[in-house]
Amino acid sequence: MAKGISIAERVEALVAPCITELGYRIWDVEYVKEGTEWYLRITLDSDEGIDIDDCEKVSRAINPIIDEADPIEDFYYLEVSSPGLERVLRKQEHFAASIGSEIEIRLFAPDENKKKSYNGILSAYDEDSITVDLAEESRKIPLNKISKVQTVFDFSSISMKED
Repeated sequence: MAKGISIAERVEALVAPCITELGYRIWDVEYVKEGTEWYLRITLDSDEGIDIDDCEKVSRAINPIIDEADPIEDFYYLEVSSPGLERVLRKQEHFAASIGSEIEIRLFAPDENKKKSYNGILSAYDEDSITVDLAEESRKIPLNKISKVQTVFDFSSISMKED
């Protein structure tokens, strides 16, 4: 493996052409340890959405590619999934795709306002910070202060049909 390239980056480079050919986009790739187990998580997206059949189709297509390249020494579980309605934003492309969306920002520690989280509309981003429009102000928050950013879905916007 090339020095400085993570397992997730290597796997993403390996499987991206296949996933694109199947008509999907990679939202994210993570290689994480939870407890004693390792997980390779590949999150897909498409304009039509992602369902379980899409995940199975991609999993079957990329499994031989990963096995042949053998970029992971340890035993791991492969998970292929949708990013869901409330998507974690980690990459510049995620922020670009989410401009104008409601987001929740969680900070590592309380800021100067003694707040550890903010909800607002993502209005801008750069490589060092994001700007969120809050009810009372617009706030620029450095990325190195943020533990997690995710979109917020308004579940009250879903109308329930009566039978």
